[in-house]
Amino acid sequence: MVCGNDLLALGVLQQVIGQGLRVPADVAIVGYDDIEFAAAAAVPLTSVVQPRLELGRAAARLLLREEDEGPGHVHEHVSFEPALVVRASTVG
Repeated sequence: MVCGNDLLALGVLQQVIGQGLRVPADVAIVGYDDIEFAAAAAVPLTSVVQPRLELGRAAARLLLREEDEGPGHVHEHVSFEPALVVRASTVG
């Protein structure tokens, strides 16, 4: 199961274990964000991580550039490569 963020995935993990299912033998769970609690969960959570520092820097740079250039500003598309942090919630 892929969840939109790690907090949701941790809730799913808790419910799955509460139902007597085994993670990852019965249900594999992946979150998104790689928050600190992901690695410390009862079953450490596999998560997708984005480069937070680079995202923040790019957002600030783009905002400042838009302010400087005014109405003639042309928007720029910026992409970042996420990474998968594999933990016990997806591998046995």
